[in-house]
Amino acid sequence: MTDQATHHAPRGNVLAQISTGLVQLHSGHYGKGPTQAKTYVCDELVVCVLRNGFTTVERTLLEAGDGESVHQMRRSFQLAMEGEFRHVVEEATGGQVLAYMNSIHTDPDLAVELFVLEPAPDGLSLVESADGDGVPRLGSPA
Repeated sequence: MTDQATHHAPRGNVLAQISTGLVQLHSGHYGKGPTQAKTYVCDELVVCVLRNGFTTVERTLLEAGDGESVHQMRRSFQLAMEGEFRHVVEEATGGQVLAYMNSIHTDPDLAVELFVLEPAPDGLSLVESADGDGVPRLGSPA
């Protein structure tokens, strides 16, 4: 997707593209992906909340009281996959990811992927609003 096409994509399409891309990365590398994902954008902040993504092995470890192993494995995975996670967000938004962070919560089964984008020039929004929610459109002052 080109930058031009990305900047004119409705906000909902960009959010869905990020959610779908992150779920696909999890599914492709863990063999199972989250059952739910929702992405939020606020200025330069992109947050995706993923639900019910633990594998059978991870659930077994959690039930055995070894949550630290699950946390460590997830941290290692995220470090190894950082470039691919960044690419999903950069392609969807047309912006550059300045920072990527993540965390999991074991009960309930949640993961959060957080991206901070480089500020857009002149405070412009990188994501166009298609639903009249007051979010500035690219090319319009914030």
